[in-house]
Amino acid sequence: METTEHWWFCLKHHTVEPDAGCPGKDRLGPYPTREEAARALETVHRRNEEWDARDED
Repeated sequence: METTEHWWFCLKHHTVEPDAGCPGKDRLGPYPTREEAARALETVHRRNEEWDARDED
């Protein structure tokens, strides 16, 4: 049986956490890698800009 660990970005502590971390209400994710979780706020910002651009069309 393969276990897949996920990574999260904690909005409360501004840190990357494994599955066992703060409650889900305080986190963004899951992300497949620690590096992607570390870029969570950049990803949110980029996606918001993309969605706003689509709304303008």
